[in-house]
Amino acid sequence: MNIVQLLNQLPGAVAQGLIWGVMAIGVYITFRILDIADLTVDGSIATGGAVAATLITNGVDPWLATLIAFAVGMAAGAVTGLFHTAMGIPAILSGILTQLALYSVNLRIQGIGTDLGSRANVPMSINKYKNMLVSLRNVGHLSLDNPIWLMLLISLILIGVMYWFFGTEYGCGLRAVGANQQMARAQGINTNTGKVIGLMISNGIVAFSGALMAQYQGFSDVSMGRGAIVIGLAAVIIGEVIFGKLFRNFALKLLAVSFGAIIYYLVIQVVLWLGLNTDDLKLLTALVVALFLAMPYWKARIGTRKKKGGANVG
Repeated sequence: MNIVQLLNQLPGAVAQGLIWGVMAIGVYITFRILDIADLTVDGSIATGGAVAATLITNGVDPWLATLIAFAVGMAAGAVTGLFHTAMGIPAILSGILTQLALYSVNLRIQGIGTDLGSRANVPMSINKYKNMLVSLRNVGHLSLDNPIWLMLLISLILIGVMYWFFGTEYGCGLRAVGANQQMARAQGINTNTGKVIGLMISNGIVAFSGALMAQYQGFSDVSMGRGAIVIGLAAVIIGEVIFGKLFRNFALKLLAVSFGAIIYYLVIQVVLWLGLNTDDLKLLTALVVALFLAMPYWKARIGTRKKKGGANVG
């Protein structure tokens, strides 16, 4: 085991963690704020990558392509929201339906500008598209081209915007929708509209992350979002378990989610360095998420036993 090899790989894990941290903030909005398990994520992150890669390879500026990916992701979230609110389909099934539909949509998007009509992936060579926002090739450079710096800036701006938005009157209304729908309705809040808006914001952020990921890895693939919701939940849970008692402020909670994604990828990198077969990576991910999900329950059980033990002694 070469420790130098591990150290050389850590910057890449941090950069990737920051990109997935953006996605995890989107997951946090639905999972914690709206109290909805949204499975659209696996499709919308691939949609963001497909839109960005297709636009960039057709000559569109990467910044503009990434923003358009955000808008298309919001449209995907709106579809899930309307399935749930206008058609009465349970939220989890609404996300699955949209995710399923997005697979075909993504194939079509990636076929734009070609004679194929649809295709599974879009390669983007950094030699040909040198103005891409982030690139894996630059992750080892001590320069402004290193994707870590831009991703840090994007993450901080996103956290600042979300902190401001959810502090506004409308943002507080969205938080109320997730906290107590009956009370929110009693206060005159349209909970259905709130759910749709929340899902749009969430999936817009997720698609934005997918656009950055496609540029970082140099290609977009129709299956690049497979298991994304698990990684997003892992980042949320890891951040809450490790930083929950320290980070009480809403902005700090979002920052903890980003830290959670970085920690997740650092752990994965270390485990791979120790010799784990890459075929077992999904299994490891599931185990890591299950472990962190169980920690709050275990802490509560241990706390309850200590209280009972103290009561018995008295």
